Amino acid sequence: MSDASAVVPLSVLDLAFVAEGETVQDSLAGCVRMAQRAEQLGYRRVWYAEHHNTESIASSAPAVLIAHVAAHTKHIRLGAGGVMLPNHAPLVVAEQFGTLASIHPNRIDLGLGRAPGTDQNTLRALRRSAAAAESFPQDVLEVQGFLGGTTRIPHVHAVPGRGTTVPLYILGSSLFGAQLAARLGLPYAFASHFAPQQLVEAVATYRAQFEPSKQLDRPHVIAGINVIATDTQAAAEEQMRWRRRAFARALFGRPGHRPNDSEVDVMLASPQARVLDQMLIHTAMGPPAAVKAAIDQFTTYANADELMVVHQAATLDARLRSLELLAQAHF
Repeated sequence: MSDASAVVPLSVLDLAFVAEGETVQDSLAGCVRMAQRAEQLGYRRVWYAEHHNTESIASSAPAVLIAHVAAHTKHIRLGAGGVMLPNHAPLVVAEQFGTLASIHPNRIDLGLGRAPGTDQNTLRALRRSAAAAESFPQDVLEVQGFLGGTTRIPHVHAVPGRGTTVPLYILGSSLFGAQLAARLGLPYAFASHFAPQQLVEAVATYRAQFEPSKQLDRPHVIAGINVIATDTQAAAEEQMRWRRRAFARALFGRPGHRPNDSEVDVMLASPQARVLDQMLIHTAMGPPAAVKAAIDQFTTYANADELMVVHQAATLDARLRSLELLAQAHF
């Protein structure tokens, strides 16, 4: 069980944001700077999430991005938060992360998600179908077998990968992921930074049903929270206005069409905005003392053993500042 009076580990979900006027190269260079600073400040890990066909996010290939960042950092853990397993063959995922673990021992995490992380057209472009998600539990076990050396497919091994025992994490935002993580004895990461509705129930279910495994002897909950740490409250409110607008564009836009400012204004003035605000309800914002208080309150509410923070700001410099202010207040 979590204890808000203790120093709960903080980790970072870096969305590899591509800002207006930036290139993908700019974004990926920013990922290196974020990880280097997180390492210096004492964050536990940095994860990257698989997204496809999203112009504002550059992490479509987490394994490649992890390799790049790992080569420019020393000891911080790096991982996928996560790989959307229905999009891939388990053997290929095990080979990729086994390669990473062979190059960077004891630094690589593998978070696995069940959602495709994209739209139906992109799913077709990936040569996958929505039905692929139905085999998620079996696919997780296949990946685990390949990485642990007990392959579930006779005479097929992950090379590299076999024997690396890269730690697995189940990602989710519903009871399905909680129950699966509990049954397999794996850590559970809940996406409460954008899908908060079932957080409390899912964590309670996971803790109640958890069965110890070779990887983990007791439950470990990672809960996601947005953070906008700034020097002043006014700066935090300005960043939150930007975040709402950027989220509205991503959430309500159509493939191939980026809503302009006037269209976004209409969206934010409509009932749709309530959906957006509910998704961002777990956001700690303001100067360091306010953010620290919100972080502690959320830790207790989520019954979390670790927090995965998403620093939300329009520029890399502002995200780095948020990273620093939170660390100064928390550690």
